[in-house]
Amino acid sequence: MPRRVARNVPTMQSWAESETLSMILIGQYDSSFVRRCAIAMRLYGIAFEHRPWSTFGEANKIREFNPLTRVPTLVLDDGGVLNDSYSIIDYIDSIASEEVLLLPRHQPERQRVMSVMSLATGLADKVVALFYELRLHDHPSDTFIARCRRQINETVSALEADRAGRKTPYWLGDSLTHADIAVACTMRHLKDSHPDLWAEAAIPALAAHCEKLEAMPEFQEISQVFIPPA
Repeated sequence: MPRRVARNVPTMQSWAESETLSMILIGQYDSSFVRRCAIAMRLYGIAFEHRPWSTFGEANKIREFNPLTRVPTLVLDDGGVLNDSYSIIDYIDSIASEEVLLLPRHQPERQRVMSVMSLATGLADKVVALFYELRLHDHPSDTFIARCRRQINETVSALEADRAGRKTPYWLGDSLTHADIAVACTMRHLKDSHPDLWAEAAIPALAAHCEKLEAMPEFQEISQVFIPPA
């Protein structure tokens, strides 16, 4: 079982010298997928070592642990490897204390969190796909670009309408959940990688939601300036 640390643990730079390390999280924090896993682990008080490796510039390092060379990759304390954010979240949820759990155990509350969370991570997929299409292809597909832009815009609009209709402190009530984290991390990535698709005035509820979460210590600590792939 991974070792636990208190919420007032040292900041990330001290992990490399700590003897309490039990897991390794691979990937840069400008990825919304990596970032949401790291934030959840910090909120759960689960100690981990962070290796901010790029899937482009440092693919060979990642390949030693994950032949897919994808992030996030989580190396467990027993040597096992989880290679996507859903598997990582599922694992850390299974070992988290009940009083700090970010995903309800029971329905219908569980489904409600997962519905928002999956919409946010699906949006993140489209944000990444559009960026790669624009950045990495000599002749980007206008059809694919238009499709991604529509999917992004319509999903952002749906999330805005949903959040605007809720007056609770967090998305689904008085407590923070994976839904809140996933939305905030995705919207930060969208803002950084596609600033032309971010119009704060058009999404006041989402903007306020993200501003609130980004002010939290865990979000402040686990953050990185966006670095476009080379």
